[in-house]
Amino acid sequence: MSEMEQGMTGMTQQIGSAGATVKSGIVSSLRGIDDIEREIVSLVRNTVSNAVQASGTVSTEAVLTVRDVVKGAISATEEVGAGLVLASKSVAKGVVMGVADVGGDVITAATETARAAVKGAAEVGGDVAMVAKRIVDGSIEAARETGGNVAEIAVAAANGAVEAAGSIGNAAVSTVRDMLMGVVGGLKEVASAALPKAEASRRS
Repeated sequence: MSEMEQGMTGMTQQIGSAGATVKSGIVSSLRGIDDIEREIVSLVRNTVSNAVQASGTVSTEAVLTVRDVVKGAISATEEVGAGLVLASKSVAKGVVMGVADVGGDVITAATETARAAVKGAAEVGGDVAMVAKRIVDGSIEAARETGGNVAEIAVAAANGAVEAAGSIGNAAVSTVRDMLMGVVGGLKEVASAALPKAEASRRS
């Protein structure tokens, strides 16, 4: 083996070792992200269900609690300087599950969560479309895990996101609509219910 070939072999071994190190670190980080998401879901779920139960007025208190929870989540991500998109899905999932736990109106909860999150994301300069997508994803997951009506909850979250985008501007409506097409494209009920509202918002 020539000196050059030996050098190349050593380089390959070094890259292999570096790649293994990076792989291990990324796997650990991704597992850590899963743990973080589960913790956020659990925290939000318990907070929402406890707050609504304590009030004794499920429908009214649920809406106020949802708005407050979303504000708290956005404030937390502002404080640490990151994580809004990541946290959005877990917050939405936790909200819907928490409201479901106490027999509340999960449709309203999904709508309010999406509306508050999209508005909040816009206010702090976040990625509105990605937040909308993650909110709908989280709502759908919660519906599946609680035995709720997946299509109705997805429609509610999508509509809430589109309505909030309408208050931001036509460009936001278009961006959110396009993003949600990818998320809910497999659910005809969602597409037919949410998209006409998006178009109406764009024309107004």
